[in-house]
Amino acid sequence: MSDSTASSQGDQSQQGTAGDSGRAPGGNHSPDGKNSNPARNGGNSGARKPPGKKPLVILVVVSLVLLIGALLWWFSTRNQESTDDAYTDGNAITIAPQVSGYVVQLAINDNVYVHKGDLLLVIDKRDYQAQVDAAQAQLGLAQAQLNAAQVQLDIARVQYPAQYLQAKAQTSSAEATLKQAQAAYVRQHAVDQRATSQQNIDTADAQQQTARANVQQAQAQLQTASLVPQQIRQTAATVEERRQQVQQAEAQLEQARLNLSYCEVRAPSDGWITRRNVQYGSFLQAGVSLFSIVTPQVWVTANFKESQLERMRPGDKVDIEVDAYPKLDLHGHIDSVQLGSGSRFSAFPAENATGNFVKIVQRVPVKIVIDDALPHDQPLGLGLSVTPKVFLK
Repeated sequence: MSDSTASSQGDQSQQGTAGDSGRAPGGNHSPDGKNSNPARNGGNSGARKPPGKKPLVILVVVSLVLLIGALLWWFSTRNQESTDDAYTDGNAITIAPQVSGYVVQLAINDNVYVHKGDLLLVIDKRDYQAQVDAAQAQLGLAQAQLNAAQVQLDIARVQYPAQYLQAKAQTSSAEATLKQAQAAYVRQHAVDQRATSQQNIDTADAQQQTARANVQQAQAQLQTASLVPQQIRQTAATVEERRQQVQQAEAQLEQARLNLSYCEVRAPSDGWITRRNVQYGSFLQAGVSLFSIVTPQVWVTANFKESQLERMRPGDKVDIEVDAYPKLDLHGHIDSVQLGSGSRFSAFPAENATGNFVKIVQRVPVKIVIDDALPHDQPLGLGLSVTPKVFLK
C-alpha cells in the first residue's frame, strides 16, 4: 500500500512539475487560462524605460555649431557693407543736329563702335553754302564802304581847314569892299548935288548895301567853316560805322560757315551708337535727338542705406559681382559719395514739413570706379544690376 501510494504521489508530482515547467516561458496565467504578462498586454501596466541622453547631446552639438558659424560669419563680415540696389553707369552723349535739312549720307548703324571725329551723317549743304556766298558778298560790300569812308576822312582832314581859311579870306575881302562902299557912299552924300548925279548916289547906296550883305554872308561861312574839328570827327565816326559794319558782315560770314560745318555730324567721343532714330533721307529738325553715344568709361552707382555710410570712405576697396556675368569678378574702389540722398534730387522731393511724418531710411548714391580692365567679350552696358561689397577700413 505504501509503495503504490508513494508511486502514485510521485507520478502526480512529476505531472505537476511538467505542467509548471511548460507554463513558465509564457508567463503567469490566471485561473481562467488567460495570459497575465504585462509585456504581452501592450504595457498598459508597469514602469516605462527612461529616455537616453543621445538627443540632448545632438541638440547641444547643433547649437554649438550654429553659434560658432554665426560668430565666424560676424567676424568675417563685420568690416563689409553690401547692397543689391546698384547698377552700372556711364556717360551717354545725346547727339542732335544744330541745323535742319535732309540726310544725304548716313555712315553709322546700330550698336557700332565709333572713334572721336568719325563722320556719322551728312545733311544737305546747298542751302548753307548759298548763305556763305551771300555773307561773303555782304562782307565785300562793307569793306568797300569802309575804304571809301577812310578816303573821305583823309580828304576832310585837308578840305575842312582849307575851307576855313578860304572863308576867313572871303570875310576879309568882304569887309574891305564894305569899307570902300561906305567911303563912296559918304563922298556921294557929302558933295554938292550939283557936282554929282542922282545915279551916282544911288549906285553908292546899292554898293554899300551889297557890301554889307557880302560881309554878313562871309561871316556866316566863316562861322560854319570854323567847325573844322567837329567836321573831321563826323567823318571819322562814319569810318568807325563802316568798320563796325565790316565786323558784322564778318560775324555773319562766320555764322554761315559754322552752319555749313554743322551739316557734317561727327562723333564727339569714342563709344557705341545706341538708340538710333535716324534714317537715310530723313528730314532733321535742329535740336531733335538722333541717337546716343555710350562712352567706354563705366562705373557703378550703388545706393547704400544711410546707416551703412558711417565707416565708408573714398578709397575703400570694393568687390563687384555682375548679375549678367556670374563668373566675372571685378574690383574697384569708392570714388565719391553724393552730397545728398536720392530722394532729395528726385523730380518730386518729399516735403517732410507738411502732414504726418514717417521716418524712412534714405539711400545715398555712391560712385564706385572699376579698377580692372573690362573684358571685350563681356561688355558692360549701362543699367546692369550688380552687387558691390565694400571692405571698410
